Amino acid sequence: MLLRIVAVFLVSVAALAAQAIQNSPNSQQSHNAAGVALDLVGKYEEARQHFAEAIKVAPDAESKARATRAMAMSYAFEGNCKGAAQYEGPLYESYLAKKDFYMAGEIANELARVCLESGDFDTAQKWYQMGHGAGMSEPGLKPDRRDLWAFRWEHAQARLAARRGNHAEAQAHADKAKEILDRGTNPPQAQFFPYLTGYLAFYAGDYKTALAELQKANQNDAFILSLTAQTYERLGDKARAMELYRKVAASTGHNPPAALSIPLARKKLASQALTTP
Repeated sequence: MLLRIVAVFLVSVAALAAQAIQNSPNSQQSHNAAGVALDLVGKYEEARQHFAEAIKVAPDAESKARATRAMAMSYAFEGNCKGAAQYEGPLYESYLAKKDFYMAGEIANELARVCLESGDFDTAQKWYQMGHGAGMSEPGLKPDRRDLWAFRWEHAQARLAARRGNHAEAQAHADKAKEILDRGTNPPQAQFFPYLTGYLAFYAGDYKTALAELQKANQNDAFILSLTAQTYERLGDKARAMELYRKVAASTGHNPPAALSIPLARKKLASQALTTP
């Protein structure tokens, strides 16, 4: 029922956006809204037509950057690292040119995560390293910001090692991430540590530990819920897994956690529907 309500809502949003575009063809906001709604219902090609228009009619650099990131996320919904890189790669370069090293690092890390979860580990590592390098290049870098980028780099290397099956290396990077976190310079980052430990346990095949750790992480994060659902599947609890997949599939975010989890959730639910008498 919830999925149907969300689907009807998204169709309504897309229809309203289309009407607004007819009345004002150069409305970036309307093109973005239409693109997001279409991505969320799986109409990626149509969504990108609107994001392309949003980029084209953007009134300023900041608006263009938002539309460009939205276009990259449309490719993330398909697990298309190369497609996302076509948009976030140049955006990264533009921030470097403006010496906005923090945002350059943010964009590089965002793209790296898309590539990691799309299975392109080498490209992910390249972009995570570039993101770390950009962030650390900020003039007058204060200790807390230095620790932030160091934590993110260790976090990323741990996940990369886990996906490559190098579990001892993954744990070593996780230990370093914990040491940095324990300095107390970046309290908001603490919420990302159980996500890391749960992630490593999942890819090491320790599903009981993965479940315990992921349940400590942000329960409003679609990616974490998706990973938790996959963990329940491995533990044989399909009912709980499907409950979480339904929650993920009803998400309306247009960001890496949503893009990297909604398609899987809908695939799982569709498969379940086909196998249910």
